[in-house]
Amino acid sequence: MWFARRLPLFSDILALDFAVFDSFNKCVEPTELKKHAEFFTHDVEFYHDTGGVTWNRQDMMANTQKYACGHYRRELVTGTMRVFPVKEFGAIAQGVHRFCHIETGSCDGLADFTIVWRQQDNQWKITRVLSYGHRVAEVNRH
Repeated sequence: MWFARRLPLFSDILALDFAVFDSFNKCVEPTELKKHAEFFTHDVEFYHDTGGVTWNRQDMMANTQKYACGHYRRELVTGTMRVFPVKEFGAIAQGVHRFCHIETGSCDGLADFTIVWRQQDNQWKITRVLSYGHRVAEVNRH
């Protein structure tokens, strides 16, 4: 029964995850980078176990543009997404994602993620991102 109550929230967050990373995957185009940025609050905090901490959207987007756009694409590992409601705030999404080198097509980087989503005025925005446990994938996927 608890899952049935969460199903609409899960579907909403899964669709948002697809949208935010669809724009990430196309962020070499300035309009897509701008679209990607709009998913985040101005004061977003991004915690990356190997890259450090970014304290705002402007710096996070500068790093995304410099280090990711045109270099990597992100894929959600099927079946790993979990979504938890946060009372009177939004939701927490957890899962595993893989990063694929655009140049070679190899998908050898895996990491766990946690994303905190805030729903305000019928709009969802990301307030916190944790990307951690980066490791080499056992199987490449093209």
